Amino acid sequence: MTSVALCQLDELVDGTARRFDVEGARLCVVRVGDDVLCLADRCSHEDFSLSEGEVLVEQREIECARHGAMFDLVTGEPSSFPATKPVATYVVTVVDGTVEVEV
Repeated sequence: MTSVALCQLDELVDGTARRFDVEGARLCVVRVGDDVLCLADRCSHEDFSLSEGEVLVEQREIECARHGAMFDLVTGEPSSFPATKPVATYVVTVVDGTVEVEV
């Protein structure tokens, strides 16, 4: 695993998703308060960008904008249909204000 710098923490808007393309991986990065969470930016139901979906902050979930499948931001597990398979999650750290992800 390699740790890659994505951006500065203050560049991420709380409660919204942002897409990053890093070393061949398409990532969906979400800031929830002081936490930064990262999962694969592809709905497991259909190849559609999760970063275009709505973040449900209280539930720590993201909704796929295409068909409404919900995914847990921490585990990547789907919590509603039509998705039945999880999406990959990635370890995120913030070092001196820089958001880094292990890919």
